[in-house]
Amino acid sequence: MAKNEFDIINHYFAQQQPQRDDVALAIGDDCALVDVAANYQVAISTDSLVAGTHFLVDADPALVAYKALASNLSDLAAMGATPAWVSLALTLPTIDEAWLAPFCHGFFELANKYNIQLIGGDTTKGPLSITLTVQGLVPRGQALTRSGAQVGDDIYVTGDLGDSAAGLALILNQSHCEPALAAALVERHFKAQPRVNVGEALRGIASAALDISDGVIADVKHISDRSQVAIEIDVEQLPLSAELLAFCHGDRQQAQQLALTSGEEYELCFTAPKANRDALKLALAHTNVKYSCIGKVVAGHGLSLLQLDKPLSWQLSGWDHFVVTNK
Repeated sequence: MAKNEFDIINHYFAQQQPQRDDVALAIGDDCALVDVAANYQVAISTDSLVAGTHFLVDADPALVAYKALASNLSDLAAMGATPAWVSLALTLPTIDEAWLAPFCHGFFELANKYNIQLIGGDTTKGPLSITLTVQGLVPRGQALTRSGAQVGDDIYVTGDLGDSAAGLALILNQSHCEPALAAALVERHFKAQPRVNVGEALRGIASAALDISDGVIADVKHISDRSQVAIEIDVEQLPLSAELLAFCHGDRQQAQQLALTSGEEYELCFTAPKANRDALKLALAHTNVKYSCIGKVVAGHGLSLLQLDKPLSWQLSGWDHFVVTNK
């Protein structure tokens, strides 16, 4: 039975994975030591998940662990990086082994799938929160950024959009639907698929990229700002799942608005020159991931929503941690 911080580390986190060849020293010292191959750069991202903001306190800990790691893997995917190492800082109100065991199962199951090794971190007492720092490898000079979009580029998204928002509404009892549909949408909220293989395939093809963590309508503005361009989105081209349309009782406008505003989708949004359309199709063919062209990059700044080439005046916003609570 774990009685203190070191018991938790030794019992639940140390020696849970095979050691990668590029890890010289992992859990157990003040720092980890890793080797970086020549002509590679390290992509690094840190995210925190806080109980009551990103997940309910009574949420399944295995799903919480999956969501925490998947969100960080998605950041690496957006840069075209291959996952390598992760550090975990875990704050717990008490040592609750009934919570820790499934949490670790969910965490290491996903970590092993992507060959990302836990190399260190911290445990402490306090309100329940999870902070991960992930590191990945990308060939020097090939990282995808938000600043490369050019006028004339197409803009794409992977997967379907809006399902995560529908799942969250069901989790919070803000909506109801038949059980099978509800189960599918709740799972898509908690178990979004990080598009690591897509990010790797987009190197040298996409001009800019990011992951959809705050909603398309919020995130594409980052590409607009960093690339100093304007973006037009055709709402009729937004990819909507059959489940989302059923959740919206066939109301396509409601589904489109959820698709634009849904946070924590962890799909990729990226731009690419029209000349790269064939290369893009070939590069993504092996990923088995759906992708859709939803608009284009034009001169100017900001974001415009269009429907049948006519401007829309929808007043929408994405996810904001300092406005929305009880997630």
